[in-house]
Amino acid sequence: MITDEAPARHCIVWFGEPSSTERDSLAGAGWSIRSADASAGGGICVRAGDFVVAMADLRHRNADALQAMGQLMASHPQLPWLALVSSETAAQAPEVKRILQASVDFFTAPIDTGRMINTLALISGARPRVMATDMAGIIGRSPAMRAAMASLRKYAPVDLPVLITGETGTGKEGAANALHRLSSRAGRPFVAINCGALPPNLVQSELFGHERGAFTGATSRRIGHIESAAGGTVFLDEIGDLPLDAQTSLLRFMQEGTIERVGGSRLIHADVRVLAATHVDLEKAVCAGHFREDLYYRLNVLRLSMPPLRERDGDTELLAQHFLDEFREQHGSRARGFNTAAIQAMRQFSWPGNVRELINRVQRAAVVAETSQIDVADIDMKPAVVAVGARPGLDNARSKAERDAVITCLRASRYNISECARRLQVSRVTVYRLCKKHQVELEEIR
Repeated sequence: MITDEAPARHCIVWFGEPSSTERDSLAGAGWSIRSADASAGGGICVRAGDFVVAMADLRHRNADALQAMGQLMASHPQLPWLALVSSETAAQAPEVKRILQASVDFFTAPIDTGRMINTLALISGARPRVMATDMAGIIGRSPAMRAAMASLRKYAPVDLPVLITGETGTGKEGAANALHRLSSRAGRPFVAINCGALPPNLVQSELFGHERGAFTGATSRRIGHIESAAGGTVFLDEIGDLPLDAQTSLLRFMQEGTIERVGGSRLIHADVRVLAATHVDLEKAVCAGHFREDLYYRLNVLRLSMPPLRERDGDTELLAQHFLDEFREQHGSRARGFNTAAIQAMRQFSWPGNVRELINRVQRAAVVAETSQIDVADIDMKPAVVAVGARPGLDNARSKAERDAVITCLRASRYNISECARRLQVSRVTVYRLCKKHQVELEEIR
């Protein structure tokens, strides 16, 4: 029987013995730990007001201890359970697989304490702690986001154009907003323009403005988006959709710092920093004659690559809880967190719509959820099937495809890292990270 002598709002009953590092990290996140022995019998007493999580530490366990742990887990199904295994334990003890089927989540030693703390926060419905890499409204602690944030910090104070690349929904506008807010222009306007949404016959007028009588319907002078951002920043989203005639005018502005309203003859000076974003390959667009080469080089002075959500290990659940908390503050919801099945499903989903899709699914789940824990049905996903000691087949296929793509690009660029980064539309740091991730030794493949 586990007694509850000391008050603790968030407690882990640890069946086994945590290391000093594990204990200190969890204590720093506000979790107290009580060590226990599953083979001693008895139950788990939970004091009113406490939130208790049970940890099945299955490292170095014999068959009898595993059997006792299974019986204890079966007798306390109402508690959130975590399980900790070693690779040897998972491979050598079939009983572990049966026990893990009842666990909330499992971890393989050595523990990623950051992931465990985040999982505990999600289970308890607490707000995940802001990581040191979170800044200017961008949230993430994955290696891919750390690299992106490092580049963003370098680029923000430098008054040069930045080309932001990445798939649809990866947060390119958020990155542009962060670049503006961290720059010396933060107190001036930030004007975002979706080039793909501008009517072709009005692009010039929208960007550069027009004079009265410039065309039918122009009954008064109109200030364009670029002129309205004077002293600040203009963000040209989906720059690849800009018509060629507008590209010519934009190039003239970037070269000379002046614009000319449609129907006007006077050059107007505009002190504006240009940030642009695209989800298409502008280099291919240049080769196809759809995008001006000289404008491309003007825009591509500094390059910031926003990683897709599937490459942001550990960020999915962090972002999901953040978006849920935001929704609850504005609209209210009985949902406070995500159960393990939902967390596992989110981790293994490919997220073709990236962060934008995650926001939509979380908001829908917050509306339809019937309990405090969002389930896979609420986020419209299938339960993830987790095999101990093996990654899902889809992840393996994706990992192999990613590794092959990196090696192919390295060879095509003659192992020039900068050229490879340009072809992949990522940073040099990301190329090195991918090589390390997939154990690609540059000297060996050369």
